[in-house]
Amino acid sequence: MPKLRSVKPSGKNDESFFELVYEVARQIPKGKVTSYGAIAACLGTKSSARMVGWAMNGAGKVKPKVPAHRVVNRIGLLSGKHHFSPPGNMEKLLKKEGIKVKNDKIIDFEKHFWDPVKEVGF
Repeated sequence: MPKLRSVKPSGKNDESFFELVYEVARQIPKGKVTSYGAIAACLGTKSSARMVGWAMNGAGKVKPKVPAHRVVNRIGLLSGKHHFSPPGNMEKLLKKEGIKVKNDKIIDFEKHFWDPVKEVGF
């Protein structure tokens, strides 16, 4: 897996930051999930989890496809589900990959967690 460069989101470089976020998200294997914060840490911007969330909000319009359904909050909640149409699609896509969800939370989150810092980080 390629090493990614560190980039600080600054407002004017949001587009390039978002592209790096998408690059990391595209590497999440089927049947695995990661968190907004883990992607931010992988990019060397630990405090930018919210920016990663904003990037995921727009991921549906990006080519090549970004598996945004595999990115959840730090405790495994499907916090971005309302950005899917319909909102139940996020859970449906995860279940298709063998990930069980109950009450909008991934069961056995630790078992399914993919750490981009270890896989593609610095």
